[in-house]
Amino acid sequence: MNTLVIKKEDLRHNIEKIKEFANKSGKDDKGNPVKMIAVVKGNAYGLGLVEYTNFLIDQGISFFAVAAIEEAIQLRKAGIKEDILMLSSTAIKEDVETLVQNNIIITIGSKEDVEIADQVGKEQNKKIRTHLKIDTGFGRYGFVYSNRDEMVEVLKSMENIKIEGTFSHFSLSFFDDNYTKTQFQRFMDVVEVLKMNEIETGMLHICNSSAFLKFPNMHLNAVRVGSAFLGRISFPNSIGLKKIGYLEAQVSEIKELPKGFNIGYSNIYTTPKKMKVAVIPCGYMDGINVKNDKDMFRNIDKVRYLLDSVKSFFKKQAMYVKIKNSNCKILGRIGTYHVTCEIGQKDINIGDQVVFSVNPKFVDSNIRREYR
Repeated sequence: MNTLVIKKEDLRHNIEKIKEFANKSGKDDKGNPVKMIAVVKGNAYGLGLVEYTNFLIDQGISFFAVAAIEEAIQLRKAGIKEDILMLSSTAIKEDVETLVQNNIIITIGSKEDVEIADQVGKEQNKKIRTHLKIDTGFGRYGFVYSNRDEMVEVLKSMENIKIEGTFSHFSLSFFDDNYTKTQFQRFMDVVEVLKMNEIETGMLHICNSSAFLKFPNMHLNAVRVGSAFLGRISFPNSIGLKKIGYLEAQVSEIKELPKGFNIGYSNIYTTPKKMKVAVIPCGYMDGINVKNDKDMFRNIDKVRYLLDSVKSFFKKQAMYVKIKNSNCKILGRIGTYHVTCEIGQKDINIGDQVVFSVNPKFVDSNIRREYR
């Protein structure tokens, strides 16, 4: 059975390093330590939503953020009582009612959001806990930063809503420092307008993992950390984070193939000689060789991606997997659930352990997670 392995020691190391870095940024404007909001969206970036959240709780983290209603409800059903923020806003009444009934902090980011939340609060005779979302240039949820008059008017009309926080989200903080600074200034300008109009902002947070590491001056009252806990960020980190997660499998079959034999889909690889191979029951559905390469943010990235594709096609750049601490070349295209590799005369047998380097968020949620 394939297993995604999470080393507890390495994960604790990352958590402590991140806490230390947050503490170095000092205290917020009220003299309080910067609040750590752990983002556990997407099955906790592949680490297993409930188990990972409980692990973080054991390490002293008490505030979490999710991106889907199902994630929030799953945590509550698992008995997790800590604060949970729903990062996505919604004006669908049934969804708001479900979130409120489960004591989830909702996000408001539009006139419609405020009206529905206010209505639910009136019907349930309670103040709805919310965070206010400002869209500073991402184009998703939130009041557009430049529509300040409308924002103030809408927020002043609410009666059954309590704003406990105000936040925004960076779109390119791992790469474009100038645009990140522009977004930050837009956010702070809106916060100033809200305060001038005596609208409570609550805790302020805008940093995601990349901005948290690159811009300590932007930490404000709280930071949202997700991928940094896994040590998987889009630029070299300077605080010694370790990459979390690797896939463990076993050799399921060993065979000899004759010269001129095709391996894998599309017949892009043909054995140049008689070869001894091992078959391993895992593939790209298990996260093998799945990357963010197609998330092309700049024109130069698009060019590089196309060039890499061409090079890979003509040069058939080799990939390797580790079997019994020995590197073995992967042959042909990686399949949905299978990999074939050359083992030659190596002392490798059926049942031997295979280790793949993978990003946990690309590993199918049906794969067993094991904390060691």
